[in-house]
Amino acid sequence: MIKRYTRPAMAALWTDEARYQRWLEVELAAVAAYEELGQVPAGTAARLRARATVSAARVEELEATYRHDMIAFVTAVAETVDAEDARALHFGLTSTDVVDTALSATLAEALDLILAGIDEVRAACRQLALAHRDTPAVGRTHGMHAEPTSFGLKWALYWLEFGRQRERVQRARAQMAFGKISGAVGHYANIPPFVEQYVCRQLGLTPAPLSTQVLQRDRHAEVVLALALTATSIDKCATEIRHLQRTEVGEVEEAFSAGQRGSSAMPHKRNPVSSEQLSGLARVVRGYAVPALEDMPLWHERDISHSSVERVILPDATILTDYLLHQLARIVGGLTVWPDRMRANLERGGGLVYSQRVLLALVAAGVPRDEAYRAVQAAAMAALAGGGVPFRDALGKDPIVAAHLPKADRDRLFDWRPYLAEVPAIYERIGIMDGPA
Repeated sequence: MIKRYTRPAMAALWTDEARYQRWLEVELAAVAAYEELGQVPAGTAARLRARATVSAARVEELEATYRHDMIAFVTAVAETVDAEDARALHFGLTSTDVVDTALSATLAEALDLILAGIDEVRAACRQLALAHRDTPAVGRTHGMHAEPTSFGLKWALYWLEFGRQRERVQRARAQMAFGKISGAVGHYANIPPFVEQYVCRQLGLTPAPLSTQVLQRDRHAEVVLALALTATSIDKCATEIRHLQRTEVGEVEEAFSAGQRGSSAMPHKRNPVSSEQLSGLARVVRGYAVPALEDMPLWHERDISHSSVERVILPDATILTDYLLHQLARIVGGLTVWPDRMRANLERGGGLVYSQRVLLALVAAGVPRDEAYRAVQAAAMAALAGGGVPFRDALGKDPIVAAHLPKADRDRLFDWRPYLAEVPAIYERIGIMDGPA
């Protein structure tokens, strides 16, 4: 992933140096396991741990000749230690024993960073939800005014949704935190199961109950799918912000810093560029879902059709999701909210958003529902036609409405407060008052 969308902590997990260092951890842990079994002379593991190093440049130099990265890696490490001790390296292992186990450990750390990012987003959403629980705003369906709602309820919804994404990422991490040191086809013919148990314990992993030459790729696919779902929730939230910032709506605005420019041509522009960036990059993360699924069917006990794909999609998907979460937390945390504009938009339709309350009041007064619906709809259509007749006035001119709802009763229906009456109960039900967890 390009530096523009890469944060340092996540980037550090995916460097060549970090990958080879993780491979070295697996190799050294395997030697220590053999030493406990008495199959390697005492002190070998300690000497190797004290002296063994790996240079990414040297591995690449050797790989140019060997055309095999693991052989190049083992050779590069062997050059830094005593020749006798080097004999213990990679003993009984196949390449993927090292690669897959190291990759699992790396992905587990990467997902921990993702989880921390989700927590930041949820905290920002919760703050807005609590601050604007009682702020009235227009609820929209099909992009059109529907009924009054709570602006805070929007953010409570995102707080909950990112909570579900957190659960998905946590489940994916649990499925990913497995290693395998079981040999060329997974049956421990040339390596004792104890070595696998020892190595996995050292790396904070669980031995896979059964593997072939590889860990099965449904684990990796679940990780990418969880990231794609998380990125799509980010896109969903960013899209809402973009809509609410439109000139015709103007209810929220991304922070606009001193000296920032919105357009090279139009000095007045204050565009939701950060949210637009999130929507765009979320498409990239979603795009990795299909390759991850296609990596699952490998030939027999293993082929390497998945390997080249994973070198791209696993670093990029984790790096991008980490970046997106950080950006969204920043955007939501710095969002400017305009409650007065929300109130103005709420009244913009001349009370049309209260049409259902009028309908229900007529039904409660004894008017058949279809007859009541036709009367309210006719008044609404007259107001929407732009003839200068406000909805309230159009209702008063209808004989059915006038006969069953006196003006004072009608006026009481044009109030946003009843629409927010149950919002506190919703907040209690979802637990947002208790904290972000």
